[in-house]
Amino acid sequence: MSRVKRGTTARRHHKKIIALARGHKGLRHRIFRRANESVLHALDYAYRHRRERKGDMRRLWITRINAAARLNGLSYSRLIEGLIKAGVQVDRKMLADLAVRDAGAFSSVVATARGALGMA
Repeated sequence: MSRVKRGTTARRHHKKIIALARGHKGLRHRIFRRANESVLHALDYAYRHRRERKGDMRRLWITRINAAARLNGLSYSRLIEGLIKAGVQVDRKMLADLAVRDAGAFSSVVATARGALGMA
């Protein structure tokens, strides 16, 4: 079995990790061992938070819809119940966008929900 020298391969790997650690503080962007640890954690956090962001956005949409619904005299849960009964299929992202950008259109959606609930 011949001996394998890893000079160029190891250097390429180290340079790649150091490049990924650009912007990290102190030894974390200069020393390979520290940089490798820092990059592995950063990649782990990025992976995890890409999934968390979806829940965060949904929470934000629900908060916005609730605020706009209460301005129209209805709670969030009653609004969603009314929309389901009316057969309106608008997702929370679009409802939140309506609530922020077009209050008149949102009011008509609320009116539809009220009608389905028998609160007209």
